[in-house]
Amino acid sequence: MDFDLQPQEISTTWIENLALEELNMEESGVIHFADNFSPVHHLEEASIEFMDNLRDRFEIYITKFNEFRGNNSAGDQVRVFKISNTINDFMVYRNSLRLIVARKANDLISIGFLSSSGEVFSPKISAGRSAVVENSKVPLEIMAHLGPFNKITWRFMGEVVEQESLVKYCLSEFIRSSAR
Repeated sequence: MDFDLQPQEISTTWIENLALEELNMEESGVIHFADNFSPVHHLEEASIEFMDNLRDRFEIYITKFNEFRGNNSAGDQVRVFKISNTINDFMVYRNSLRLIVARKANDLISIGFLSSSGEVFSPKISAGRSAVVENSKVPLEIMAHLGPFNKITWRFMGEVVEQESLVKYCLSEFIRSSAR
């Protein structure tokens, strides 16, 4: 069987964590069998990884946008800030508009705009989806779905979310909405 996978395409974090758990178990003499079967542990790790990947993608595109735009005026620059007292929540900021990306729970990620007046609203949803989203004054919610063998997928309105599409969509809406 030929798997034709490049080493960088394979995530080895789980096996590294498994080895560390075994070493810790040998050193402490305490065995933790329940963690392997607990979806909470897997959801927490997956949500942190999902948020880190989102932030990385936002930062790449924002850097490229700012470079291409070329204007170093503070008001024209799009910026990314980490939100204090959180594991990895962050916000994108320009011209008093904020795009907040927050982990509300291990299985829930919220994405919404916050205006200078304190109004919260979601990025516009395409015409095909507008009838489904009744209230644009609430953030978008990306929910984890735990499948067989602890496979976690992230979903919006029941459909699997591709991170690249999510970032492109939300960042495009943010840049258009925050332009002067």
